Amino acid sequence: MVNRIKVVNDVGELVTIFHAADTDVKRKLLLDLSTGWITMPQIDEKYGVEGKKALLYLDKIKMVESQWITGDKGPEKAYHTYYTNIQINLIGSMPDLADIIYATTLTEKELEDYENKIKAMMVDGGVFIGTASENLNISQTLLKGIINRSSVLYLKGYRIEMENNV
Repeated sequence: MVNRIKVVNDVGELVTIFHAADTDVKRKLLLDLSTGWITMPQIDEKYGVEGKKALLYLDKIKMVESQWITGDKGPEKAYHTYYTNIQINLIGSMPDLADIIYATTLTEKELEDYENKIKAMMVDGGVFIGTASENLNISQTLLKGIINRSSVLYLKGYRIEMENNV
């Protein structure tokens, strides 16, 4: 097995790391994915809808890799963790750290409220991060933390867009 290390250099990436295993299902799925290849039907059988959503989030934050394997019903896509270790190397200002901690501790309802407000701002499939930050009256660091935590939003350069599979 190849030893891959994810290096976290940006304080905003902490949100994705903290939320990779923030529920019991995500934690167990992440542990299963770190020990072998698992197909979507196996994830669905063991973890249900929450497991599928967790896998989509892990895929969004690039924590899993996939490959096609031959199963009982023909070719199936299987998933496995991409990294074996995480190294955190960063320096952040106190305001940035406060924003990241806040984004990390938002309730699911608060996160959904932010997602809905951001989606409402989207024109032609997206909105620029500066515009959204201004309209929401929050820092760009907090906004990036919210996007990193979201299962439905992602950053493409300086533009916030919707995930294609949502």
